[in-house]
Amino acid sequence: MYLVLVGGGNVGIQLAKRMLAKGHELILMERDPKRAQRIATVIGEDSVFLGDGCEIATQKAVGFARADVVVAVTGDDEDNLVVCQMAKQLWDVKRILARVNDPSHETIFRHIGVDLTVSATGIIEQLLEQQIADDELIPIGALSRGQIEVVEVRLSQRSPATGKQVRELTLPPQTNIVWIIRDGQGMIVDGSTVLQDEDMLVAVVPSERAEELRLLLKA
Repeated sequence: MYLVLVGGGNVGIQLAKRMLAKGHELILMERDPKRAQRIATVIGEDSVFLGDGCEIATQKAVGFARADVVVAVTGDDEDNLVVCQMAKQLWDVKRILARVNDPSHETIFRHIGVDLTVSATGIIEQLLEQQIADDELIPIGALSRGQIEVVEVRLSQRSPATGKQVRELTLPPQTNIVWIIRDGQGMIVDGSTVLQDEDMLVAVVPSERAEELRLLLKA
């Protein structure tokens, strides 16, 4: 599968790393030269393209015409919308995904035919509205026909994970902690992230491994 990612922020980098690790062909587009150079040291020069993902010339250069999937994950909804619209109408890309920073914009993205939108703000809002006991593992969604669960858990001082870096945790196979809500603010997770008391974790875990994750995080 050939993927084009537009946007070299943390979301784009982490997604690129995971997709490359699975053996997919991929190009990540970033228009800031210094950032593009830093990204190249992480995922390799061959997987980074310096250029504006909203421009026809750069889209042609990276191969939008043959892309199986285009993913727009910049921090600007207008840029993401332009990328998606051009991918759909100009290059006839079959599968288009987008990050939506303002949940009120999701309707616009769906209207132009974006297959999937992800709004971190919307997820955070839903999580904050729920009253959840410490260390309780709560399923909030299912993927791949129920074989994978999206779960959330709030850490307490008693949790074995509190005070540890994510890389120190022995997570169940195919499990990833993808998001943390701390003091009302969402943050992306990497291996050096130190978990704190009252952190709300959002994780993706195979359904049959959910209990293992609960035991790891629950006091």
